[in-house]
Amino acid sequence: MEGKKFLAKSDGETIIQHTKLLLKNLDILKEIYPDINVNWALLKLACIYHDLGKLNEKFQYKVDKNLRTTAGEVPHGLLSTAFIPAKELIHKGFSKEEVEILAYAIGRHHERDFSKVSIADIKREVSTLDITDFPYQQLGIDELHIRVLSKKYFEHDVHMSVIQFGDAYFDYVMLKGLLNRLDYAASGHIEVEHPNDFLIDSMGNLGYQWNDLQEYMLTHQKENLVITAQTGLGKTEAGLLWLGNNKGFFTLPIKAAINAIYNRIVTKVVKDTQEQKIGLLHSSIHQEYLRAKDEGIFEELLDVDNYVNRTRQLSLPLTVCTLDQLFDIVFRYPGYEQKIATLSYSKVIIDEIQMYSADLLAYLIYGLKMITDYGGSFAVLTATLPPYITDLMMKEGLRFKQPKEGFVDENLMIRHSVEILHETMNTSKIIRVFSKNKILVICNTIKQAKQMYQQISDEVGTECVHLMHSAFIRRDRTQKEKDILDFAQNGNTDAGIWISTQIVEASLDIDFDILFTELSDLSGLFQRMGRCYRKRPWIPEIGINVYVYDGGSKNCSGIGTVIDKEIYELSKNALLQVSGPLTESEKIKLISQMFTTDKVKTSTFYQSINDHLEFLELLFEGEKTKNEVLNEFRNIHNLSVIPSSIYEENKKIITKLVQLLKIPSKIATSQEKIEKKKGRILLNEYKVDLPMYALKGLEIEELEINDYEKISILISCNYYSNNGIELHKRQKKADIDVEDQFF
Repeated sequence: MEGKKFLAKSDGETIIQHTKLLLKNLDILKEIYPDINVNWALLKLACIYHDLGKLNEKFQYKVDKNLRTTAGEVPHGLLSTAFIPAKELIHKGFSKEEVEILAYAIGRHHERDFSKVSIADIKREVSTLDITDFPYQQLGIDELHIRVLSKKYFEHDVHMSVIQFGDAYFDYVMLKGLLNRLDYAASGHIEVEHPNDFLIDSMGNLGYQWNDLQEYMLTHQKENLVITAQTGLGKTEAGLLWLGNNKGFFTLPIKAAINAIYNRIVTKVVKDTQEQKIGLLHSSIHQEYLRAKDEGIFEELLDVDNYVNRTRQLSLPLTVCTLDQLFDIVFRYPGYEQKIATLSYSKVIIDEIQMYSADLLAYLIYGLKMITDYGGSFAVLTATLPPYITDLMMKEGLRFKQPKEGFVDENLMIRHSVEILHETMNTSKIIRVFSKNKILVICNTIKQAKQMYQQISDEVGTECVHLMHSAFIRRDRTQKEKDILDFAQNGNTDAGIWISTQIVEASLDIDFDILFTELSDLSGLFQRMGRCYRKRPWIPEIGINVYVYDGGSKNCSGIGTVIDKEIYELSKNALLQVSGPLTESEKIKLISQMFTTDKVKTSTFYQSINDHLEFLELLFEGEKTKNEVLNEFRNIHNLSVIPSSIYEENKKIITKLVQLLKIPSKIATSQEKIEKKKGRILLNEYKVDLPMYALKGLEIEELEINDYEKISILISCNYYSNNGIELHKRQKKADIDVEDQFF
C-alpha cells in the first residue's frame, strides 16, 4: 500500500486519528450520561473496529486521490466486520448475541445499498487487506486478525429487525445509534454531547415566583405528564422546569413560534455561551443563527457553521425543533437509530398537541410510544386537550400522569365575553366595532384572510390594516412578525386591524382588545382567544371582546379541506350554549364534554389517526427510505422559491449573490467565506416557503449554485408586498391550493 498513510478521510485524517476521536467522544458521552442503557464495552469495541475496513487498497486510493467512488469497491463497513475477533470475544465472556449485534452495528454503520455486493466480492476484498505497519496497538488492540466473519454472526444481505432478532433488536438499535452519533461527531470535529449543568440555575436566576403549574412540573420531573393550562400561564417556563438539568427537546407546530421560543430562551434564560447549550432545529436554522449573531444576541459566536453542525448532530443539551426533526423515527428508516438512541436518554416537551393534522398526530403518539419504550420521557403541555387524544395515547400503551383539573389563573378566570354570529365572516360588525382599539381577525385560510383584508382596507383605508400569513417572502414576513409583536404589546397605544390565519395561534405573545374569528374547531377557537386579553381580566364594562362566525347555514372557509367537517359540526353545536362571559374552567369543560372518543370516533379525522397508527404498527424496519419519509411529512416540508417579480426587481443583486455562492469553500478566502454567509442570508430574504404539493404543475426555473444547491424561481405567480404570493391557476388543481392553507 503506497505510502502506508492509512487514511480515514480525504483531508489527510488517518484511521488512528479518527478512531481516537470516537473513543474520546465515548468517554465524554459516558461521563455526561452514564446511565444510558447500552453495553458500553460493546460500544467501545464498535468504535475501535468500525473503520478498519478502510485499510482496503481501493478505499485508500479513493481518499488519497479525493475521488467519490472507485470501481469494484466494497463498502468499508462490510470489510470492517472481518476484523472482529469473534472467538476471542466469546472466550472473554461476550455472548453470541452480543457479537452478532456488534457485527451488524459495524457492518451497517453507514447505510449503503448492498444489493449488488456478493459474498464473493467481500471475500475478494478481505483477502487483499494489508495491515503491515498499521499501528493497531495505538487503539488498545493486542492482536489483529483478518477473516470473513461466520454467517452465524453476520450476513451482509440480512437487515436487523425486531421480528428476526427479538429483544436483541433493542440492543442493536442502541449500539448502532450511539456508534453513529460518535462517528458523526468525530467526523465533524465536535463533542458528541455538551452537559446540561445550567438550566436549573438559569431558571432560578429569573427571580420569578413559580405558579401552581410551574411548581407541579418542577416536583414531577421524573414522570411523563399530560398538562392542560390556560394561555398565558407560563407553559414554556413550566416545561423548562420539568426538563431540569437533563437533555431535552422542545417541539412546537409552527416555525414562527419555534423561533420566538428560542429567542426568549437565549435572551432571558440562557444568556451566555448559548451555542453550547441551546439549539434551534428546523429547515432554516442557518439563517436564524446568522440573524441572531448579527443582532448581537450571542456574546460570543465565532463559527456559525460549527453551531449548525452541533445542532444537527443533536449534541446540545436543549433543542427547540419542529415535529419532523424528531418524529420521523416512527418510519424506522435506515439510519433512524441515532435519533431514537439519543431520545432514549432525553426528555421531550410537546407544546400545543391539538394543532396537528391527523397524520402528524398519529406520528406524534406513536413516536412517544417508541421514545418511552427506549427509556425517554415526555411532557405534553397544551391550552386545550380533547379527551380522545389521551384515549389514543393510552390505547398505544403510553403511561402518564394527568391532573384531574387543568391549571388556570384564578385572577384571570374570565378573560373573554363571547358572541356567536350565525353567519359567514363579513366586515360589517368589524367596521362598526373598530375605533381606537386593536382588533385581530383570524381566518381559516389564506384565501379568506386576503378577501377580508381587501374588503376592510377598502372601507377604512390601508394605513391601519395589516395582513399576515405564511405566503410572504421572508423579508416581508419577518417584518410583519416584528410589527405584530410590537403592535400588540402593553404600552403600545396605536389602533389598528390585523387579519391573519392560524399562524398567530401558537406561542406568539400578542394581546389584542377584540377578536373576530371564523370557527375551525373548539380547540382552535380557544387557542385563538388566547391572543385577545391574554393576561388581562375581563370586566363587564368591556362588553363583548370575542366574536365567532360559525358559518350559519353555510360552512366557514377550509371546512372539509383542512378542517374535518364532523369536528367542526361538533364544535358548532357546543357553541350553542355559549353567550357572554366564558370562564377558563368552562372552556376546559366544553372540550372534555364535546370531544370524547364516542363523539368523534366516526369522524374522518379520528379514523385517519387510527389508520396511520395501524400503518405504523405494520411497517417493517428499513421498509421506507429517508426520502420516502420526507414525503410522509409533506404538510411540513416546503420548497423555498423566489417569486419571479421579486427576482426581476432584484435581479442585479441576486445574480451577484449567486456568483458569490458559487465560489468553492475550498478556495474561498476568509473574507469571501464571511461574505458568502451574509450573502446566503440576504438571498433567503427574497424567498417564500411553499408546500411541495401546492407547486405541482407550476413553472419553476433554477439557478445553479453547485451540484447540490439550486435557487428556484417561481414563474407561475404574482407577488405583492401587502398581500403575499398568488399562484397562477393550473389545469389540474393540487390536493390543497396554497390559498386554502391553514396558515
